[in-house]
Amino acid sequence: MPADTLTSGIDSFKQAALSCPLPAAVELIGEKWAFLILRGALNGLRHFEEFQAGLGIARNILSDRLSKMVAGGILERKPDPEDGRRVIYSLTPKGEGLLPVVLALRQWGEEWGYGSMRVQLADRRDGRPVRKIGVQAHDGRDLTLNDLTWIEREDSAALRTAAE
Repeated sequence: MPADTLTSGIDSFKQAALSCPLPAAVELIGEKWAFLILRGALNGLRHFEEFQAGLGIARNILSDRLSKMVAGGILERKPDPEDGRRVIYSLTPKGEGLLPVVLALRQWGEEWGYGSMRVQLADRRDGRPVRKIGVQAHDGRDLTLNDLTWIEREDSAALRTAAE
């Protein structure tokens, strides 16, 4: 491969990396405690004390992570209507959108020997386990890394204009 082609490919990768949403997402939820809080919220934990007891996390760390997740739009904080001295933390739609991410990491961890759970996520309607998260083509075919390529988005000209 000619050197100018390689340099051009690296420059393209670098340019794409500068606008990649992955680093910002990892900054918000990629820390261990943030993920465990997210998992707790997805499983119905709502009060500070529940998160603390369920995760075994120090109060100051929990308070900091909850604040960051509220500021990041993952959780919302509201007074508890049953007890005005308490606060309820609940997932926002943005937070609920992380369910496939959390499930994919859990499935990956189980598959590669990082733990195993006695319970699994199932469809409430029929009680059957959910499918393994994977990458699928527009027509539903399962894809592997070798099946994939990057292409420019159809709306990329509009994205570039908006950014300028």
